[in-house]
Amino acid sequence: MTNEKFPISAARARAIFAPWKGVPAVVLAVSGGPDSVALMWLAARWRRALKRGPRLIAVTVDHGLRKEAVREAREVKRLARSLGIEHRTLRWQGTKPKTGVQAAAREARYRLLAKAARASDAKHVATAHTRDDQAETLLMRLLRGSGISGLSAMADESERDGVRLMRPLLQVSKVELIATLEAAGIAFADDPSNRNPAFTRSRLRELMPVLAEEGADARTLARLASRLARANAAVEVLADGAERYLALTDRDAAGGGYDARAFAALPEEIRLRLLKRAIDRYGHEGPAELGKVEALLAVVDRAVAEGQTRLKQTLAGAAISLSKGRILVQPAPPRRRRMA
Repeated sequence: MTNEKFPISAARARAIFAPWKGVPAVVLAVSGGPDSVALMWLAARWRRALKRGPRLIAVTVDHGLRKEAVREAREVKRLARSLGIEHRTLRWQGTKPKTGVQAAAREARYRLLAKAARASDAKHVATAHTRDDQAETLLMRLLRGSGISGLSAMADESERDGVRLMRPLLQVSKVELIATLEAAGIAFADDPSNRNPAFTRSRLRELMPVLAEEGADARTLARLASRLARANAAVEVLADGAERYLALTDRDAAGGGYDARAFAALPEEIRLRLLKRAIDRYGHEGPAELGKVEALLAVVDRAVAEGQTRLKQTLAGAAISLSKGRILVQPAPPRRRRMA
């Protein structure tokens, strides 16, 4: 266990960035706040200690939501240059939404980071999400009623917008990063929107000290997310096996379909995942919502149990039907546009 009052040591930094050794280039998402500035400083120090390391490109996204962002981007650029790191500032252009601005800004940020990575011939983007962020994400998804997959929170690595997204600081606390910067005499920006009670994450952040008193601190919540991720990975393996089993036992398995009786014999969680996979594969309206897939599965299960021969439903641009003892999932016809 680390003492979070002390800065991150060079030995720990080597362990954090060890997976980067074989990576030719990494785009660092650096907003100017303590977490991302610490990510840049630690990565630069780690690379300097190597004879050969990846090319580092710091990218700051100015969302155009705060006038201070321009100055903060300049400060990041100045620090990046002093560390021998390339820097670029990208701006989120266009009209900003009146609601859901944080979600829209996040999507824009990832899109711009991926664009910067492609322009730099980099296939990896690193963000500075910490253990504190992981705990908050778990709580937010819990409040939304997410399943095991969602409660696994953020992964160390994932694919997004055609690049490999890396989160090397998920096991590091914000306190450690601030201690690291203070020890190095490096300044960082303070974004007041992080404390804006209009946003769910900010309100949850204010509750964290109270939860910690009851034993649910960031370390415990992040550990729970890790355990749920482990369980989710195991269930996914079982779902893969079930999908192969259904293909082998169903003579008419071509396309999106399952033998109804074989499908009904599987555990509910596996049935749910297979149904969602098929809908996401053949639908054309984006990923299906978990709650809606659960409701649809209940309808399908009841129809199979009652021996119904006909069933037609649509969800997320997919058509789900029951015919001749088979559950079929196919693209649904495009919806007709209403006349003005």
